[in-house]
Amino acid sequence: MGQGFLAGIRASLRDGPVLDVPAAPAGTTDLGAEGIYKSFGDVEVLTDISFGVGDGEFVTLLGPSGCGKTTLLRILAGLELPDRGEVTLCGKRMTGLPANRRPVNTVFQSYALFPHLDVAENVAFGLRSRRTAAAEVELRVGQALQMLQMEPLAKRYPHQLSGGQKQRVALARALVNEPALLLLDEPMSALDAKLRAEVQIELRRLQRRLGTMFILVTHDQEEAMTVSDRVLVMRGGRIEQSGAPSEVYERPVNRFVAEFLGSANLIAGRRVSGLVRTEVGLLKMDEPPAWDEGTLAIRPERIQVCGHRPEVNGVSGRVRELIYRGDHMDLFVEPGALRVRTAPRPELCVGARVWLELRPEYLVPLSD
Repeated sequence: MGQGFLAGIRASLRDGPVLDVPAAPAGTTDLGAEGIYKSFGDVEVLTDISFGVGDGEFVTLLGPSGCGKTTLLRILAGLELPDRGEVTLCGKRMTGLPANRRPVNTVFQSYALFPHLDVAENVAFGLRSRRTAAAEVELRVGQALQMLQMEPLAKRYPHQLSGGQKQRVALARALVNEPALLLLDEPMSALDAKLRAEVQIELRRLQRRLGTMFILVTHDQEEAMTVSDRVLVMRGGRIEQSGAPSEVYERPVNRFVAEFLGSANLIAGRRVSGLVRTEVGLLKMDEPPAWDEGTLAIRPERIQVCGHRPEVNGVSGRVRELIYRGDHMDLFVEPGALRVRTAPRPELCVGARVWLELRPEYLVPLSD
């Protein structure tokens, strides 16, 4: 399948007037959202959303329920109209263009497969609706099923498929239409934990092989970290932070991002002569924070358990609680109720005295 399967739509969008809409300004990204606002009645759902997505990038909209991520996805798909703002795709303005005239496909949480059609006919549905020649339909459906390793199941019906197999059929049906952009609205939420982890890796490999822009909506932090080139963390209809998974995890900008993306130790402090005075002692940082009083964040796995007092940022404490998790242990250490994640050690037990090292490079000053 590869590049030949999807390259045509990109070339035609850039080089030919396939869509009867005005060209976007020169220099735009492959997908652009600029100043998007959306309200339902008196409730403002999206407020000044702006971002761009490059060719072949996998971007995840991550946030809690009600933050506006699905509404934003529907605006990109053409299923909702923004109150204000502009959407561009491959150099063309999409704003106001109906969903069926956009080179965009969406995979929904429910998969929305037709129960009376077998796998091959489900995948072919969009092509037949556009009156594609029968030979072309057969070729492209076969390529899509082969790519997703679904050829042996081509004659099965949806009720005969597992959750993971249904998800592959939904992906094949979307990709066979050669979209310039694929949108995924929590498509793995119905899968059990083991299958979800497998499908996440499959999805990432597929996206890299195709080089198609993917935008995923999810509230699952681990899923976002696994599949994404870039994560947009949303709250209350706004983008709180945008960056590579490692960036938003290791360098959160505020308390919300720090707590939403896994566990974080939040340590109140006051800047004193280039150091930060906290309840666990004076802490040195790579760069002093901009505030006089504020909060530092450090991930539990970035705190080191030491056999002796560290040279810098050493904290002496007592293990108040211990949770064994197989490949690691979570320790809760006083003072300060620090949470520490470390490999299992026989000498670590409730009541044990420990030295902890909070290395300067892992201490992050938050904006709030």
